[in-house]
Amino acid sequence: MPLGGIGTGNVAICADGSLRQWQLHNIGNHAGALPSSFFAVRATRWEPPLDTVRILQSVPPASTGTPLVNDDEVPQWQRDLLARHPGVERTTFTATYPEATVRYEDSLLPLEITLHAFTPLVPLDVDASSIPAAMFTFRLVNTDSLDIHGSLGIAVQNAVGWDGISPIEGVRGAGYGGNVNRLRRADGWTAVELENVALADDAPGAGGLVLAADSDDASVLLQWRDPDEFVAFLRSRALASGAPRLAYAPGTPDPQRHAPASAVGPSPAGDTWNTGIAVPFQLAPGETREIRVALTWHFPNRYVNFEQFGPARPEWGRSKFWLGNHYATRYTDARDVFSRVRSEWNSLRAATEEWTGTLTRSGLDAEAVTHLAAQLVPIRSPTCFRAADGRFFGFEGTLGASTVMWSGAFGGSCPLNCTHVWNYAQALAKVFPELERDMRSTEFEIMQAPEGFVPHRVIAPAYLRQLWDSPIGGPDQPALDGMLGTVLKTYREYRAGAGLDWLRRYWPSLVRLMRHVDSTWNVTGTGMLTGVQPSTHDIDLAGLNTFQGTLWLAALRAAEEMARLVDSKAADNYRATFEQASHAYDSALFNGEYYVQQLQPGDNTDYQWVNGCLADQLIGQWWAHQLGLGHLLPPDHIQTALRSIVKHNLRHGFRDFVHPYRSFADTDDTGLLVCTWPHGGRPPVPTRYADEVWTGTEYQVAAHCLWEGLAEEAQLILDALWARYNGQRRNPYNQIECGDHYVRAMAGWSVLEALAGFSEDASAGVFRFRRPEWSVPFVASGGWGLWSPSSAGLTLECTGGRLEIRELLISGDSASGYRAFLDGSALPLRFSRDASGVRVGFSERVALVRGQVLALAL
Repeated sequence: MPLGGIGTGNVAICADGSLRQWQLHNIGNHAGALPSSFFAVRATRWEPPLDTVRILQSVPPASTGTPLVNDDEVPQWQRDLLARHPGVERTTFTATYPEATVRYEDSLLPLEITLHAFTPLVPLDVDASSIPAAMFTFRLVNTDSLDIHGSLGIAVQNAVGWDGISPIEGVRGAGYGGNVNRLRRADGWTAVELENVALADDAPGAGGLVLAADSDDASVLLQWRDPDEFVAFLRSRALASGAPRLAYAPGTPDPQRHAPASAVGPSPAGDTWNTGIAVPFQLAPGETREIRVALTWHFPNRYVNFEQFGPARPEWGRSKFWLGNHYATRYTDARDVFSRVRSEWNSLRAATEEWTGTLTRSGLDAEAVTHLAAQLVPIRSPTCFRAADGRFFGFEGTLGASTVMWSGAFGGSCPLNCTHVWNYAQALAKVFPELERDMRSTEFEIMQAPEGFVPHRVIAPAYLRQLWDSPIGGPDQPALDGMLGTVLKTYREYRAGAGLDWLRRYWPSLVRLMRHVDSTWNVTGTGMLTGVQPSTHDIDLAGLNTFQGTLWLAALRAAEEMARLVDSKAADNYRATFEQASHAYDSALFNGEYYVQQLQPGDNTDYQWVNGCLADQLIGQWWAHQLGLGHLLPPDHIQTALRSIVKHNLRHGFRDFVHPYRSFADTDDTGLLVCTWPHGGRPPVPTRYADEVWTGTEYQVAAHCLWEGLAEEAQLILDALWARYNGQRRNPYNQIECGDHYVRAMAGWSVLEALAGFSEDASAGVFRFRRPEWSVPFVASGGWGLWSPSSAGLTLECTGGRLEIRELLISGDSASGYRAFLDGSALPLRFSRDASGVRVGFSERVALVRGQVLALAL
């Protein structure tokens, strides 16, 4: 599970208790191994004698051999370390992202050792969620009947100067040389600052780390080469450690006179130093000690270290194109980061637990909590970053085992801000809306061409020539679905609180975009889109189809709603086109089971599905439910089509299944195929990726089923997805497609909202819910909370942030009346009821802060 903030890079805490996947250096590398970085413990007893050292890592299991997965790969240096020094017998891992708990168990260790690891994550608070730090709390309990003493060891390699990719042998690695470790003791903490004095300020690897423990009498082996040295250092610890000398000489790394010596001076060329802290403890039987450990980092020099789409640009010459990191504008160095972590540790943990506690207190089962909490991982993985100017960028994913056949294993996959893939991702917009608004700014201010179209990728830095007049790649021409998604996302951001002035700012750009779509593809007089339609399948779709068609219908409805706010004449035109197109699509394409594709004379037949059942055939309706736009096509046809998708595309067992390209489901897995031909007629060259299983599509279809009341069908899909990513063969914190931490998978956030039937129009203060059968969590534009049934009626509890409500719309409710109470005080309200549910309005906005409960009593 990755630890790190938005745009900061990560290090992963693993189920075996180790640290792996070091990705701090502005580049993705799931195989990023940093030798000599580990936790250990030495436990001793006076009488009867006991002296045991354990590396806090369980024995590595054999590789699962799962296709396109490398999360289970254990670096060779860890295997070598455990071959020389014993690890623990077993570990138990539990987590609600971003908090993980590892329990280390060993029958020969008279201690109960538990590690709590996290990086702060506070919905709607980008600053608190963007700290380049990993924070650990070890809890040691003496399970013996006699006193136990010893040391907790924390070791890490000085990685300043490393390129983040090149293999490291011991302390030898590319970019090393001139590394220096410096001791600091202050405010009850012992810290080591890791630097490299040989690097220029603008070197890609320049920066620093801090390793610290909350002990003022910890001993430090400041600079060493081999893990055996640090284990020997732990074994050298004595009760008479000389700790009182630190009162007079706090700059002394190790006050004990008989101990291994630290290396001195900067490391030689090509080498670095490791460092390690030993925190002493003495525990009576049953006594507990907690030790906090912080790892912070600061690598400000992000460059364009990825190959961008489009033609060669020889005029760029040797330019490296510095992008920088936004977090480096917030903190001067790793020491500054540590200062914040040290002073705000408790408040940051409490704020994080307000969110994770909301999930665990809800009626979601443990499996749903795990997977829905993990929806926020891609945002804080190497897939996403913020440049120094604050602009937010996202790859499609992080290159890894699923991309080695075409683009290698290191860096970002398919740069940047790919509109058609980000069409699926809902988590960023709902949890960190200011970052999603920044992506709209990039689309309208940077990416949009004078003709009105929006290419589906941005070139970075943003001042470079954009992809207006050249093949892009994946697909070659600007993706139609991506452009329609830009319209939908704009309305989503407005509803999430961007405000009317924000909408007016981009309205002319949006009108130009809609005109381009209309003039290019709506040319038959039917309202339906025809011609070459570049899509997220990395190819050109053709003919009449509801993949592009429902996105077009949703975009028309969204444009209509926005026009009613800023341009009423245009609203009627959008409405008229919508009504014409809706009837035409349904009449032409619904075959009684699902919506098919109808090719037109002259259309290219390659990469089409024609009579097939496409899982994403109703993606625009999924969007419409989230935006409160109503049904785009007849509801009974939509529900029939969804049932057919689950019936025909949800495959059970893949042992005899041939994957022409990528295998995201195998052996006895169950998964939703992108496209099937239940009645035959598969084209010789079918739609690309037809035989793959995309988690983003599975989440999209499952959430849509929930919106339509098809809970059983939704659960079948979710059970299959979550079983594949249950931590046994695939990582629940890394859903894969064209790379690791793939952003399409963030469609899963819509499942969380669909469970509650939740949507919000923040501008009007309107919250829409379904009548709940159990307590469901939600995140709104200003805060988050729980929507729950009660013995008296319904409750809405604010568990974080601030909720401002003018009106509640409750679908599926048949109540004849409610009384409203805020923390027991009655509130005046208006009540009405119609066939869809009930409407509860307040005379003025009701504001709830954390801990307050709005109760509706019958």
